[in-house]
Amino acid sequence: MAVAKPMKPVPLLGAGEATAFPRVPPWLRPCRISAGIIRVSTPSTCRGGPDELPAALLPNARRRRHGCWFSLGVDLGSTRTGIAVGRGITLPRPLTVLNLRGQRLELMLLDIAQKQEADELIVGLPVSADGSETAQSNKVRSVVGRLAVQAADRGLRVYLQDEHGTSIDALEFMISSGVKRSARDVKSDAYSAMMILERYFSSSGQGAKIVLPRQPELQVKLLAQSRKDAEI
Repeated sequence: MAVAKPMKPVPLLGAGEATAFPRVPPWLRPCRISAGIIRVSTPSTCRGGPDELPAALLPNARRRRHGCWFSLGVDLGSTRTGIAVGRGITLPRPLTVLNLRGQRLELMLLDIAQKQEADELIVGLPVSADGSETAQSNKVRSVVGRLAVQAADRGLRVYLQDEHGTSIDALEFMISSGVKRSARDVKSDAYSAMMILERYFSSSGQGAKIVLPRQPELQVKLLAQSRKDAEI
């Protein structure tokens, strides 16, 4: 009678050094999400359809009752990042503009989300008019990939939302709202973030794509916290 060989640990990269975990079981492979089980995604953004997500991981705009928790809109820029907040009941509002980069920016975004009682971050993804991605898209994906790891550790979900044209929408909104010309440049990023949220809610979250950390233990932690929040 053959004796089964013991499983060898597989290193998974965390925030620090690689840590050994048991071999990833079959139900944690690869990028499909079904039957309440989150499976590891090779790219940071899961390509599966939104209907394949467990109910707890659906964006707030797709839930029947999404008036409890807030959503944080994020317009990532090379030097400035605009922030807005909303929950779909009324028009989102611009919040602030951050002049931060790297880990300081990522930690500040998570701190603001928790302060605003937001359980998800909706980050704008820059794309061309035909929907194709650009070099800037790759930069945003890189930042959001790191952000998703830290967000999952806090039980916060991160989604990417097409932001094409939101800068123009933001300018038109500021003009129609009477924002002075001298203040438009300073506030434009926050208003762009507001327009990202407005598009997200007006489309009922159909275009939002969840970004999952690659680490199975963080995925499980995120699902558990999201289920807990959904029950509140």
